[in-house]
This record gives sequence, C-alpha cells and structure tokens, in this order.
Amino acid sequence: MLRKRLALLLVFALLSACGALGPRLEAPKLAVAKVELVKGDLFEQRLRARMRVQNPNDRELRVRGVTYTIELGGEELGRGLSGSSFVVPARGEAEFDMLVTANLAGTLLKLLERARQSGGAPNEITYQLRGEVKLDSGLIRTVPFNEKGQLSLR
Repeated sequence: MLRKRLALLLVFALLSACGALGPRLEAPKLAVAKVELVKGDLFEQRLRARMRVQNPNDRELRVRGVTYTIELGGEELGRGLSGSSFVVPARGEAEFDMLVTANLAGTLLKLLERARQSGGAPNEITYQLRGEVKLDSGLIRTVPFNEKGQLSLR
C-alpha cells in the first residue's frame, strides 16, 4: 500500500515538473482587418474576414488552423474553423483569411429588440472573438484566445 502511494506521489511530482518546464505561451491577439460578403440570403451569410494576428511570444507560431466564435452585443453572430496554415514570427504579426458562417438577420433582430426595450439605439456595441489557435508542433498544441472590444455604430 505504501509503495502504491509513493509511486502515485512520484507520478504527480513528475507531471508537475514537466508542466513547470514546458514553454509558457501568451495568447495571440486577433483583430478583424476587413470583412466582405461572399454569398448569403436572409437566414445565412458567408463572410470572408481578413484577420490580423499578433504574436507576443519570443518564438514563432506555426499555425495549422483556428476555431472561433464571434459574438455581437452578447449574441452569437457566427462560428467556424479556418484550416489555413501560416507562420506568425516571434513578436511579429501575420494576416490570414477565414470564412464565417453567420446569421446577421437573426442577430440584428435580437439586438434591435433589445434596443427598443431599452429606449433607443446605442452608439457602440460590444463584440467578442474567442476560440483556439491550433499549432503545428511543440508541446503546447492549442492556444486559447478571447478578444473583446467596442464597435462604433456612427
């Protein structure tokens, strides 16, 4: 019984040491650079978003894809997966395109109803872009991100 406990304690100690020795990655910063409509109708739109990613780390990030969810005013606007492979230099930036499947009409109707109930249209609206960057190599293969901000409606 004592051997089992010592062995279990040794395994936990080794796992803790491996975690402490591994590289710590800061989440990359993502921003929308440009958005254009690819095709769409009232219920679903396909948008191409040009994204800018900044790498605050002291090593390059070899990205093999990005999963994401976009919220506008607390309502989910779209989600998807980018399978684009690219490299973000250490302490540098890169741009890539990703496709967004969105329901603009449904989201806008919810936001308009909320504005009507609150007594008027806001001058700004919050957005949130969250997800994970999938890395091609290294001990850490996924790096989560969560960007929040305000969009001016003027």
